[in-house]
Amino acid sequence: MRAGSKAAVLLVAGVLALAGCGAESPKFRSSDVTGAAFGRDFALTDPSGKPRTLADFRGKVVVLFFGYTQCPDVCPTTLAALAEVMKTLGPADASRVQVVFVTVDPDRDTAPIIASYVKAFDPSFMGLSGDTEAIARTAKEFKVLYQKQPGRTPESYTVDHSAGTFIFDPQGRLRLYVGNGQGPDVFVQDIRTLLRASG
Repeated sequence: MRAGSKAAVLLVAGVLALAGCGAESPKFRSSDVTGAAFGRDFALTDPSGKPRTLADFRGKVVVLFFGYTQCPDVCPTTLAALAEVMKTLGPADASRVQVVFVTVDPDRDTAPIIASYVKAFDPSFMGLSGDTEAIARTAKEFKVLYQKQPGRTPESYTVDHSAGTFIFDPQGRLRLYVGNGQGPDVFVQDIRTLLRASG
């Protein structure tokens, strides 16, 4: 093979190799669970009694956390961190994010209690609930575990529960799982990455 022909072959091979690479996948700081066979949707009720599913938030990044209003530590810490995330994002990006809190204690977390609880952290936060079966079904879909632990009185029980946070892209696809305690910076960076990717 002549030198010129060899160079041409190498050039074409190089172009094809680059074409095969395609666009790089986004780099996330939390766990990328894109394509997971769980966390596909939910069907719950907001404090006004309106049925809610993921489709209601299409066009926004949805940040979904399971907890309960009488939680002594993990829930308020996580929601406070998410409130800080919203401030850091700034008004333009924050307007494209919906934080959703799903109760795992529907017996005590009535609609007014959930509404006032989440809005104490940020006015844009939304709390969702349902009957016992709906909560159990949703938790199972997201592989969230929760269990009541008896207190000194029947009403003073606590609820052990999974403490991670799920993040959906604006197209309604589950993309990320953020472990408990990873901090606001992880949320901010990954949410901005999803927002930029969606244009």
